[in-house]
Amino acid sequence: MVNNKERSMVASLLAVMAVVLSFFSIAQAAAKVPTVIVVGAGMSGISAAKTLSDAGIKNILILEATDRIGGRIHKTNFAGLSVEMGANWVEGVGGSEMNPIWEMVNKIKLKTFFSDYDNVSSNTYKQVGGLYAESVAQHLLDSLDNVVEFSENLSTLLTAKKQEDISVLTAQRLKNRVPSTPLEMAIDYYNYDYEFAEPPRVTSLQNTAPLPTFANFGEDLYFVGDSRGYESVVHYVAKQFLTTNKDGQITDPRLLLNKAVVQITYSPSGVIIKTEDGSVYRAEYVMLSPSIGVLQSTLIDFKPDLPFPYKFWPAGNGTEFFLYAHEKRGYYTIWQQLEREYPGANVLLVTVTDDESKRIEQQPDSDTKAEVMGVLRAMFGKNIPEATDILVPRWWSNRFYKGTFSNWPIGVSRFEFDQIRAPVGRVYFTGEHTSQHYNGYVHGAYLAGIDSANILIPCIKKGACTYHVQPKGT
Repeated sequence: MVNNKERSMVASLLAVMAVVLSFFSIAQAAAKVPTVIVVGAGMSGISAAKTLSDAGIKNILILEATDRIGGRIHKTNFAGLSVEMGANWVEGVGGSEMNPIWEMVNKIKLKTFFSDYDNVSSNTYKQVGGLYAESVAQHLLDSLDNVVEFSENLSTLLTAKKQEDISVLTAQRLKNRVPSTPLEMAIDYYNYDYEFAEPPRVTSLQNTAPLPTFANFGEDLYFVGDSRGYESVVHYVAKQFLTTNKDGQITDPRLLLNKAVVQITYSPSGVIIKTEDGSVYRAEYVMLSPSIGVLQSTLIDFKPDLPFPYKFWPAGNGTEFFLYAHEKRGYYTIWQQLEREYPGANVLLVTVTDDESKRIEQQPDSDTKAEVMGVLRAMFGKNIPEATDILVPRWWSNRFYKGTFSNWPIGVSRFEFDQIRAPVGRVYFTGEHTSQHYNGYVHGAYLAGIDSANILIPCIKKGACTYHVQPKGT
């Protein structure tokens, strides 16, 4: 995720590139080298590689740092259940355009569940003292809808007049609707931080209001709850161009796992890539698909799962999501009971973001569990049972990811954003953070891979390499 203290994403990116990439005189290799090496086998890297393959550029090599493909789409076993560590929803369904990820999910028949947020006003808890009156919570939700409508109209006007961008918080101030009470902050957090993983003071208005994902693909969300994992969509794309064995496992020699890249050097004649195990690979071009968090290390989001010996929270229709309003913004605010997804498992999911998620990731799970139990007892009483286990994903601490997804901050122009995916010599870039309209989403990662490959293809086939920038000072 983009660090909100950094006002120029491109400056930070090029600063990193100045360290990682250097001009190097590369002698012609005797053996035939790949046309393109793709670094990273997440959705963007796999999508880019498939697009290259579809264009007839099949002499490719994919280097993946971990022992699997999928990147930040990753399942794990927890309390006997297959749960998602990263991406969990198909967001943007039911609109005028088909979300490509939703199409894939249906083709491979992944089990999904419609996320019903309609009754949140009846399931909003005070810091102490039980539920808020439904009418009180609903009034604030309705007021927020008015702010959202105002913000979208203002964003459209600023864009049409080519005015400077402002933050979502600035728009709220113009409407005189800045949250201050625990309930106001909880509902504001639910509307903004829950979607963007950063607060309104950081988030760009013009690039998030209206949000293209929902405007184009629809406003429905579906939770993936399939034992095969959400990562199955990445495997679905990969198997369209990589060879498999009779059991459907990818065996293509063009995919190499456990190949963490430590150095890339390039010149007008090619690139050299060194991996952590000492291997050296040469190619004509390289396509990099690291997360923006690897370049600018800031945590985005984390979702601890907790199983209990029995269910003590409300169940049935209209109870899937509930809010906790605390005087500290974002303190275990968004809860989801997963009875439909995992019947009888008695599992709760809580989402925290930004600085709070970073704090929690750095502390022992036992401390997090104690904090979580304190919140649950504040909502449901002192006699509830202890959670039998807790799962805390640590994407920020993972050196290969450094966060879960990107947000578009205030102060970054579209020109600067475009420079993030602009090639540097023979080095090309992809990833959900390079998606112009859908950064932060799985479909953004998929479409970014296609877009980045389509920038490279004319360069390979026709020498039409017109979209290059050079590092500062070269």
